[in-house]
Amino acid sequence: MGKFVKKRQRKKSRFLLGIGSILALLFLTIGIVMIINTFNEQQMDRYLNGGLSGYNNDEIPEEYIPIYQEAADEFGIPWEVLAAVHRVETKFSTMDPMVSPVGAEGHMQFMPCTWHGWDHPTCDNVGAGDIPNDELTDPDLIEINGGYGIDATGSGTADPWDERDAIFSTANYLASYGADRGELEDALYAYNRADWYVEEVVFYMDIYKREGYQVSKET
Repeated sequence: MGKFVKKRQRKKSRFLLGIGSILALLFLTIGIVMIINTFNEQQMDRYLNGGLSGYNNDEIPEEYIPIYQEAADEFGIPWEVLAAVHRVETKFSTMDPMVSPVGAEGHMQFMPCTWHGWDHPTCDNVGAGDIPNDELTDPDLIEINGGYGIDATGSGTADPWDERDAIFSTANYLASYGADRGELEDALYAYNRADWYVEEVVFYMDIYKREGYQVSKET
């Protein structure tokens, strides 16, 4: 009788252990699926290729600092936010190609219609438009159509593929949405309408503001 009871207890223990293992695997699977679903394609790419965990204290390329600072001074915003946007958007212009799946392009990932102005007749929906390059980069047409592109080099064109033009244009955009009045997070949300994006930019901006930040000597 005692042996029979013990045998039943062993079977029950194995059964419960099996059920526990199945439940643990199920919860693990559900957790993984939930994590994956919280990431969009751009977030996952950033995470796998460095992302928030890939921060190095000396990661800003030195040559960009004067551009950030000049643009920030002109538009009354922190230079560190420009560095952070540049970091999040294209990893300081190291992504290849610098064209997103929806059509954002250049160093700071402007949609063509945002750069040139939504009054262009081809602009609708997400803002890719069908704007010829000579119109896209024409400062006079940009002003007429309400765009944010700036000719910061004095070349006569406002080019999203020119680093200086792109950074100054980002400063212009953020200031237009209140960053120069302290409404920085609202301005960042207007730049890319996602809470995770605002959080990521602010994360890097705060790091760049820390005392003792070192500029990379690599170019």
